[in-house]
Amino acid sequence: MATLRITVVSPEREVFSGQADMVVARGVDGEVGILPSHAPMLIELAVAPVRLLEGETETGKVLVDGGFLHVTPGQEETRVDVLAEHALLPAEVDAEAARRRVRELEGEGDPEPELELARARMRAEHGTG
Repeated sequence: MATLRITVVSPEREVFSGQADMVVARGVDGEVGILPSHAPMLIELAVAPVRLLEGETETGKVLVDGGFLHVTPGQEETRVDVLAEHALLPAEVDAEAARRRVRELEGEGDPEPELELARARMRAEHGTG
């Protein structure tokens, strides 16, 4: 049976490498689900978690702050490579600090920190550390 091999890297490090039955990611144009033997694809990612599933159960996620997702199908294995600007595992996030940052940014009323606010909200919602 074909499998998905997932690798998530940022400029600083390899954040995740492993297998899953399905990957769900949010691109700038909407959400995409990737299964083994998926067609080749390259999408720009939004600030959102990349979710890993075994069957219908979410087994992990990586919090990405944009970047690209590239799918390369193969006979035995389909590769899903995520090249993220920034990426963290939920356990690496101080969710309480992220919630404080959300409150700070929401109080500023300045449209400039929109990306930073989106990052803080994602980390506050999905961080477990």
